[in-house]
Amino acid sequence: MKKPVLSLLFFLFFISTALAEALPEYSLTYDPKRNALQDGRDAIKLASATNRRIFIKLGGDWCKWCHILDRFLNTHQDIKSQLYDSFVVLKVNVSDENDNSEFLKVFPPSNGYPHMYITESNGKLLLSNDMTQFLVNGKYSKKKFNAFFKRWRLNKAVIAKEQRD
Repeated sequence: MKKPVLSLLFFLFFISTALAEALPEYSLTYDPKRNALQDGRDAIKLASATNRRIFIKLGGDWCKWCHILDRFLNTHQDIKSQLYDSFVVLKVNVSDENDNSEFLKVFPPSNGYPHMYITESNGKLLLSNDMTQFLVNGKYSKKKFNAFFKRWRLNKAVIAKEQRD
């Protein structure tokens, strides 16, 4: 019994490490030293090249719910994989050290943190919402995330057909 559990834990660690290595730095941390405008331009390039929308996540290392969300994603690798497969994730720091006001001036104000914006690959805003929509009884819900992915991820088969026509 211990051997399958250890194998599973090793596999999950390996997948998590491989995923982290493949992701751009702006997808991994709320770094107040990062240039959100440049990161946004880079996210648009990557989203355009990979036919994905952009999931902008506002928050910071000070944000309790941002840490809870990250723990949830690290615990539910299937949800984390869907998030990063479906979207280019751009984490944007909002803190006293760097409020990224220049980057955020084109977006509606946030209602709390973590807050998300969904944009088309060209940066056109589609959705502005706090992350409470993913909560059930005070905990993040796989079911809510799956419904979100179903609604907001691009259907790559439809895109490929439209590009052929």
